[in-house]
Amino acid sequence: MKRIAVFASGSGSNAEKIAKHFADSEIGRVTLVCTNNKKAGVIDRMKKLGIPVYIFTQEELENGNVLSRLRSAKIDFIALAGFLKKIPSDILDAYDYRIVNIHPALLPDYGGEGMYGMRVHEAVVENGEEETGITIHYVNEEYDDGEIIFQAKVDIDPEDTPEEVAYKVQQLEHAHYPGVIESLLQELDD
Repeated sequence: MKRIAVFASGSGSNAEKIAKHFADSEIGRVTLVCTNNKKAGVIDRMKKLGIPVYIFTQEELENGNVLSRLRSAKIDFIALAGFLKKIPSDILDAYDYRIVNIHPALLPDYGGEGMYGMRVHEAVVENGEEETGITIHYVNEEYDDGEIIFQAKVDIDPEDTPEEVAYKVQQLEHAHYPGVIESLLQELDD
């Protein structure tokens, strides 16, 4: 059984979907949620599911405390779900090809520092794109730059607002992210 940590900074809808997906799984289980935001909605969502939440500061992320917590919790795999900070090199080294992120656009377009959440959807609509989607990728030293694992697309209607695009993209996230994580966990055993 693989132990999964989910890193989230916001409401936690993806974290909740992942946790529920693995609740009865023999492959993996979300055993820790980590957040840098003491007001994040993910905290209440995880309390309802009985999953421990670790709230940390930027200093703790950078000084090795977060890595120590991951190791003491015997975490095997990390999924970023709306986590807005860069993962430091000590964690990247310890979890090489075992940290993934989901981005609300088709990378390499609309990625990079500062491109998250509604900023992405507003840019997609502003540029008149006909489709958008999600990208699940490995995490490296740069924002949204790691090797792409999976992408799914959705059409954009010309009259769609950024909020409507966000809804469509979130449906893709919820439909695909837990299953992709499950596939990656199965590969770890091979």
